Amino acid sequence: MRSSPAHPAGSPDPVPGSARPDPGTLDIPEDRHERLLRLVAAETCVLLDGATGTELIDVRGQRPEVEEHLWGLSAILEAPAEVRAVHRRYVEAGCDVVCTNTWGLPTALRDGGAHLSEYPEPVHWMDVARRGVSLARTAARDAGREREVAVAFSINGDVDTPDGPETIRLLARAFERDRPDFVLLETLSLVRDSTYATVEALLDTGLPLWLSFRRCRHGVCGVYGEHWGGPEGDAFGRAARRFEEMGVSALAINCIPPDHVTGMLSWLRDFTDLPLGVYPNLGYLSAAGWRHEASIGGERFAELALQWREEGAQIIGGCCGVGPEHIAAAHEALAPTKAGHARPAALPDESAPPRASKRSLPRWTDARGRPMFPLEFPDLTVEPGVFVPTQGSFLIWKYLHREGVGAGQRCVDIGCGSGLLTVQLALNDAAHVHAMDIDAAATRNTLTNAFRNGVADRVTAAPQDLFPWVPEERYDVVVASLYQMPVDPFEQVVTHRPLDYWGRNLLDHLFRLLPEALADDGVAYVMQLSIIGERRTAQILQDLGYRSRVVDFSFFEFTDLFNSKREQIARVEAASDAYHLQCGGQDVMVSYLLEITRAPENA
Repeated sequence: MRSSPAHPAGSPDPVPGSARPDPGTLDIPEDRHERLLRLVAAETCVLLDGATGTELIDVRGQRPEVEEHLWGLSAILEAPAEVRAVHRRYVEAGCDVVCTNTWGLPTALRDGGAHLSEYPEPVHWMDVARRGVSLARTAARDAGREREVAVAFSINGDVDTPDGPETIRLLARAFERDRPDFVLLETLSLVRDSTYATVEALLDTGLPLWLSFRRCRHGVCGVYGEHWGGPEGDAFGRAARRFEEMGVSALAINCIPPDHVTGMLSWLRDFTDLPLGVYPNLGYLSAAGWRHEASIGGERFAELALQWREEGAQIIGGCCGVGPEHIAAAHEALAPTKAGHARPAALPDESAPPRASKRSLPRWTDARGRPMFPLEFPDLTVEPGVFVPTQGSFLIWKYLHREGVGAGQRCVDIGCGSGLLTVQLALNDAAHVHAMDIDAAATRNTLTNAFRNGVADRVTAAPQDLFPWVPEERYDVVVASLYQMPVDPFEQVVTHRPLDYWGRNLLDHLFRLLPEALADDGVAYVMQLSIIGERRTAQILQDLGYRSRVVDFSFFEFTDLFNSKREQIARVEAASDAYHLQCGGQDVMVSYLLEITRAPENA
């Protein structure tokens, strides 16, 4: 393991007084990164620059490209003068570090290959890296601060990939002539096992390394008020300690709103002695481009920077939306300060479940007053090989659950699968539910699930092919979610069963069984897909003396199985009233829940 350079040997004792030291009094070394560490040791705030990409939008009047990873990066090739000018404004504003405009390079390399531009000629990504360093260095030179201002080579977390080590090795070669002063691996969210290997590879280049994470208070992932990742205890803090032991030079937090910073630095300080920093966003990226936070100008940003300084920030700057005016104001405000040790008042942990309120809170209920969160879904297991419930099954289940169908009645579930509908009917206090399926494993699975849900005493199940089935009784309720797939007549199909060119065989046969299976005052609930049409169903039911109405519907995606039958589905739709929808280039069927009852005799 490398020792941490956070407090290099020979560093001067903290300088008394409140004024920012004159750079000349620090005996500026040729190593600009060493100067930054000496500033920290002298209790002087290290000032980073602000955003480059959002400044380029303002300067050039352009919004980010559709490919977000090229945001700003392409300007290195297409508008180098503007990039250099933005860097220079930050140098003139007083920053100690200028970050290259290369944050998106790993993403662009991953998505676009080695050549990032074909106009006016192919440009290799290593040349883009070199140009990025050169533009930042030239800007510092033009402003007369080349010896003071460090150049940080910025890259994002997409370098943490299987190809990352080779990319890092090539980066080191690209820097043989014009080296940045350190590498800034920023806007990381997760710490994976591979992250440590990536950090090790970056340290092996011989360049100092700073890390920056998109983390909020308590080390929780989160941006713009949304927190996720679950309570992970002190895992991120332990990771920070490990990074210090590996030889990382500084640790920062970036790309979060200013109001998410509070509490983070003091939390991290419990785990590491590394220099700590923060550089948040001002605004957010929308479809219309970057939306600036107009309410936070330079003066307000300086006030926030002083708060972060009081909480222990040794490095302060800005991410997207932060401009030279913010950095200039922060430079002036922070000059006479030292890092504090303030710990904010206890903050809520957004990753933890809310505490129970002393006052009873209203529950989400349905029209019948039943609690709906969490949903009272049956305890199901689906055995290997048994048909897994589909959107059609869930559509019927939702209606059975909502309406309490089956109470006190005798029911049959045709094509029961794992028993979802059977179990719900029994949970609705059905007098008895008989489940049937051509697959014996499905009926066994249904009985298992009936037992799991405490309704086995009112459920029977038996394997049964629908075509030769002769109902032994007439049921009050019939439910069915049957296979509906048109078979391509041009495919070679080896079977003795009827070929289902229209996708209706099972459904039509069930309709013809209703006079024997359904009580005169009974009701059948059947799911039908839009790709097999309405008229045929209406005609069969009318001929049999039944009527139907839609009591619910939902949308049913084209799965791989349906996509494999797309040509025959198109033929069925062309030859009938069958249809499906298209939304955003995606094919979607409508699944209808039909309620079928006896038609009045005079209808």
